[in-house]
Amino acid sequence: MTHTALELAGKLLQIKAIKLRPHHPFTWASGILSPIYCDNRLLLSHPDFRDEVVEQLVQASKHFGPFDAVAGVATAGIPHGTLLADRLHKPFAYVRSKPKKHGRQNLIEGHLPEGSKVLLVEDLISTGGSSLQAVEALRQANLQVCGVLALFSYGFRQTKERFEQADCPLYCLSTYEKLLEKAVEERYIDEEELQILNQWHQAMQTEKTQNDE
Repeated sequence: MTHTALELAGKLLQIKAIKLRPHHPFTWASGILSPIYCDNRLLLSHPDFRDEVVEQLVQASKHFGPFDAVAGVATAGIPHGTLLADRLHKPFAYVRSKPKKHGRQNLIEGHLPEGSKVLLVEDLISTGGSSLQAVEALRQANLQVCGVLALFSYGFRQTKERFEQADCPLYCLSTYEKLLEKAVEERYIDEEELQILNQWHQAMQTEKTQNDE
């Protein structure tokens, strides 16, 4: 069994990989105050759920057509990308946010032959900055990026536009919209908190932040 976007959102809430605090917001690295915090690495500690998510990644990867290898965005995209590559029996590499300061000073870790078609895996898409930076790094290395596959997206309008401008397809297993739907259904939040969460999301549609949380 694989999870639908709604079921996946519910499971992430259940294991506390996603936390909602409308009245006590989190602070992202960018300084943005957010009523939601997402850490999909927590699902790695739940073997049964982890297996189901990997299978969903396998099915979702078919949206991108044939590809030769999988790459992960460091650091959170590495475990999910590795699991997907292992299940598909494909080469894996990962992309750093900046070159390593010693040794060979690699930006891309792993061997991917020039011209390879690569599917990039990320755990979370907020503004898309780190993901698109990794896309550019792969392209600069003469690799073809067939798209980005992520577990969860905040669904900001400007993020969608950035991926379109970069000519990079994006597919996410679940979204903020589905998360709120499930949170109301399961009574994680009440109507007042739902209003706060919707207002925050609407306000974020005009944010100019370039980096993910």
